[in-house]
Order: sequence, then C-alpha cells, then structure tokens
Amino acid sequence: MSGGRDVSPRTAASGDPELTTAVERKAARAFQRITATAFGPYQSAIVRIGFGATWLAFLLFEFPNRHALYGPDGPWDWRLGYELLTENDAFTGLLWTDSALWFEAVYALSALSSLLLVLGWRTRAASALFMFGVLSLQNRSVFVGDGGDNVVHLMAIYLVLTRCASVWSLDARRAAREERDGPVRDVAGPVLWGVLGAGLLVGTLVNETGELVLWLFWLLWSVQGLWWLVTRYAPGSQHRLALDVVANLVHNTALLVIMAEVCLVYATAGWYKVQGSRWQDGTALYYPLNLEYFTPWPAVSDLLAASGLLVLVLTYGTVLVQVAFPFTLFNRKVKNVLLVIMIMEHAGIAVLLGLPFFSLAMISADAVFLPTVFLVWLGARAAGLRERLLRRLPPRRRGGEGGAAAATVPAPRAAGAPAALGAGGQRPPGRADGAEGSGPGRTLVG
Repeated sequence: MSGGRDVSPRTAASGDPELTTAVERKAARAFQRITATAFGPYQSAIVRIGFGATWLAFLLFEFPNRHALYGPDGPWDWRLGYELLTENDAFTGLLWTDSALWFEAVYALSALSSLLLVLGWRTRAASALFMFGVLSLQNRSVFVGDGGDNVVHLMAIYLVLTRCASVWSLDARRAAREERDGPVRDVAGPVLWGVLGAGLLVGTLVNETGELVLWLFWLLWSVQGLWWLVTRYAPGSQHRLALDVVANLVHNTALLVIMAEVCLVYATAGWYKVQGSRWQDGTALYYPLNLEYFTPWPAVSDLLAASGLLVLVLTYGTVLVQVAFPFTLFNRKVKNVLLVIMIMEHAGIAVLLGLPFFSLAMISADAVFLPTVFLVWLGARAAGLRERLLRRLPPRRRGGEGGAAAATVPAPRAAGAPAALGAGGQRPPGRADGAEGSGPGRTLVG
C-alpha cells in the first residue's frame, strides 16, 4: 500500500492501468519509442540519395541505347511485352500505349524523378514517380537487367514507405524555414497533387496489369491529401498525432525490411557460392578476369589473373565476407569493418569488371548500415565544402543561402539544450521535421 492505493498484482490484473512489472514498462517504452520516432534519418537519406543517383546515372549513360533497351527498337517488342505481362501481372506504364512519344515521356519522367529524389524536393511525390519510372522501364524488358537492377527495383518500392527526407533535402530546408519564419502559402503542393491525381486516373482507366501497384499509388495519393487537410485545419489535434504515429511505424518497418533485404542478398549469394566447385577450389575469380565482356582494363585483369595466390585470397575472401556479414550485425565494430571491406569490394567490381551501376546499387544498399556518427561527420564536411564554394561566389549570386546548410544537415543536440529533436535527429510528433509534410507546415505533396 502507498498513499492508500493498492498496486498489488491482483489489483493490476483486475483492471488497474498502472504497469507493475519491469517487462511491461520496457515494452511500453519500446512501443512509445517506435511510434514517436522515425529511426535512421541519416541512413534513410543516404539510401535515398544513393539509389536516386544510381538510377539517374544509368538512365543518362544509356540514353543513346534507350530505344534498344526498353523502347520500340528492342527485340522484345510491344506485343510480346504485353503478352508476358498479362501472364505475370507485372506493372509497367509503357504498355498503356505503344506511342514513341509516351516512351520518351516516361524515360524523361524517370530521370527527372531520380533527380528530385536526390535533391529531396517534394520527396513523397518524387519517390512515387521514381517507383513508377523504375517499374515501368524494368518490367517492360525484364531480360536486360542484372542483380543491380533487381536491387533498385526493390528499393524503389521500399523508399516510398520511408520518411527519407528529414535531413539532407530541400524539404528539410523548407520545413526549417517555415518553423523559423512561420508557415507560408503552398501553391506547388496542391497543384502537383492535382496533376498527379489526374494522371493516376487516366492511367487507371487504360491500365490492364499490375493492379496492386495502382492501388498503392491511389493509397499514397489519398493519404497525402488527408495529411494536408489535417495539418492545415487541425495541426495540434489527436488526428495529426495519429498520422505521425502511423507514419513512424510504416517508416521503421520499411527500414527494417531494407536491412533484412540487404542481409538476405549477401547470405544467399554467399551460401550459393559455397556450393559451387569453382568457389570451393578458389578459382572462381579467375574466369571473369579472362572474359572480354568483364575486362575494361585488360592489362590490370591479366596482372591479377596471373597471381594464383591473389585470386585464391579474393575468391575465398568474397565468400567469407558475404556469409559472415549478417552475423556481424550483433557486434558494431566487426560490422563496420566488414562494411568497409564490402564497399571496397564493390568499388573494385565497378573498376575491374566494368559493372559500375551494379556496384553503386549495392553500395547504396550497404549504406543503410553506416554509423550515424560517420554520416553526421560526412554531412558536416559536405556542408563546409558547400559554404566555402558559396563564399567564392559574388554576394548577389549567393542569394542569402548562408544558413541553408545548417538547416539541411542538423547537428546532434548538445547536453542541456532544449529537447527540440528526438532520438536519431528526428523531431517529436507535432513539430516540423521536413519528412514529407510531417510537421505543421502546409505542404500537400512533399
């Protein structure tokens, strides 16, 4: 008894809401943290930038070959593509019509959405357009891709569900400015929301495959409209708080799925290699080094292939790192060491085997495991470089951009400072954090 109140287990079981066990208190704190915080703001931002830049670089590099890869000049013509997709029910907007002008528009839209995703401008809409472009192009010709394309394909879907613009984005800078100077009237958001809704309606009328993806687009479009209405007319209400809770849960789940996907990729790749005889005897790397298709630098490839010991070490090392990586997540130091080794391995694949886009996709996926301290340091260095470049410009061209870097790359809160930021650099629910309209700003799309 304490103060006349019975807190015995028997009373708690009969309906007392007070938590009486350590397990219940820990569970309540964990649930509160999961619902109140969007984890990994820097990790999700670097994944967003990495995959947006990878797909944009690929589209620009293959621009002269776009018709042969995905367009009317490819061996897989429009009729064959239509027959295939009606059987597997995959989604692609390129089968809405066989017009060459429509193909050019989709290709340009895919490149533009990739750029907007890198910049973090209206990120929710940009991520949906990015997914539309990736699925439309890749599903149009499924036989021209590689492992890197598969990773981009999956991450394009996952990124739509994350709050990946809370840092290092134009959305974050706009949210910080609105919090400092007060909300301003948003015109671009409602216009973009209306245009995308009209386009989605037309696409729904002519689309015949991949209906599940269309339903996902409609869900995103509807939720974004609801978010804007609640934020505009009831910014401090329980409805606004409930939307933040749901958004955090979806973000954290998607981030967990991204991590699990990376582990699955490495685990399956490593265990399949273990079963191969060439990987078992340590000669697997020798063969691609002697294939013309994988030797952009023949002299370097010949030099590596001539050393049996080096081929043996690299072959066994690749298998060891891929199999071991998922198990090292329980030890931060070992995980960081293997992460550096894997990034270096992919960089070597990009140079030695001539697979830059595959390597960029895998490095972007690996970035989800990078430590927050390193990413904050990297952001600070990038912001410092940007400031030095701006100082060299004439005052007129700077346009008052002095504080933009600080708004885009927030620093961790110092001890004793007001609790404006939650765990991981996220603002608590009800405050503007720049993540797709998650604060009291009045942005409809973004």
